[in-house]
Amino acid sequence: MGRPAKFSADQILDAALELLVEQGPAGPTTVALGERLGAPAGSLYHRFRSRDLLLATLWVRTVERFQQGFVAALDADDVEAAALHTPRWCRLHPDEAGVLLLYRRTDLVAAWPAELGEELRRIERVPAAALEGYLARHPGLDATTLAFAVVDVPYGAVRRHLGSGDPPPPQIDDLIVTTCRALL
Repeated sequence: MGRPAKFSADQILDAALELLVEQGPAGPTTVALGERLGAPAGSLYHRFRSRDLLLATLWVRTVERFQQGFVAALDADDVEAAALHTPRWCRLHPDEAGVLLLYRRTDLVAAWPAELGEELRRIERVPAAALEGYLARHPGLDATTLAFAVVDVPYGAVRRHLGSGDPPPPQIDDLIVTTCRALL
């Protein structure tokens, strides 16, 4: 029987997130993570067999965390809350928001780990299903307009600010709501 793990998967992922924010995609190496956590780099391989698996897991965790509020708002038929989820989440979780909005998964992971294939398919299906469900409950609304109002506009509104390292200013919320109402 081996020793109990000193660090949870989330602690390792949190350290990887810190390094990613500080140094970019090259930052979270196993050596740097080991130094950050005070753990031998080799011990990290017991939890994540490769750097790609570690960063892919971080990316999936971040996407899932973001999607929860967006999907909940659409499921509750609150399209404005869905649209406002992006800037609000970005203000509450600036480091994770930076990962999602500034890096594509291909920027982080050279080869997507096969063991996360289902997770990747799920995080692609979840928001699509929420959008489709909303459309089914609101006949007459088209998918392009809905996606523009609750995905494209909020994404565009926060990207410039996150790219410069600033949180999205609160006045963006009013602009997003105004745009959402005008479109829908």
